[in-house]
Amino acid sequence: MVTAEPTIGVLALQGDVREHLRALAGAGVRTATVRRPAELEAVDALVIPGGESTTMWKLATAFELMEPLRKRVEAGMPAYGTCAGMIMLADRITGGIEGQQTIGGIDMTVRRNAFGRQVDSFEAEVPLTGMGDTPYHAVFIRAPWVENVGEGVEILGRAETGPNVGRIVAVRQGRLMATSFHPELTGDFRVHHYFADLVRRAMDQED
Repeated sequence: MVTAEPTIGVLALQGDVREHLRALAGAGVRTATVRRPAELEAVDALVIPGGESTTMWKLATAFELMEPLRKRVEAGMPAYGTCAGMIMLADRITGGIEGQQTIGGIDMTVRRNAFGRQVDSFEAEVPLTGMGDTPYHAVFIRAPWVENVGEGVEILGRAETGPNVGRIVAVRQGRLMATSFHPELTGDFRVHHYFADLVRRAMDQED
């Protein structure tokens, strides 16, 4: 029996939606945009793009998506968050606005805008566990970093250069993963391939 390719949705409230759709297509999966609870139910997994985490939270609340998102993640739906999406998947955040909420799911504390403002955006080579021997050319834009993680969280990548050397910038916990940087803005789709394979394995486990 051949397992059908998964359909991976991109949360389309804000951020680099089109770029993620292109990268996922490059990883060989079907794609869809997600703005409504019914669209969320129709996908096998979800990418939460970069953008502005407080705006994303407010829009998800307005579109009545926050609770459905939490329930799907709690039920085992694979999800991948980039930049603001990393913040949305964190169980705890620092530097957020008063009352800011997240979807949660990854046992980590994320510092919002940790690497600085828009003018402090930068690119760096980041070795990533399980994604080849060549370091990944990562694009950081108003990026968060991970302050600390729980025992069940695997650290996939750390900053290796600059004043913030050693900071955690890529993590995975079970079917959930997150990066501080924006792999959708490069032509290197290794991170999206890694997530697509994670989703395929999750689907095989459920068959």
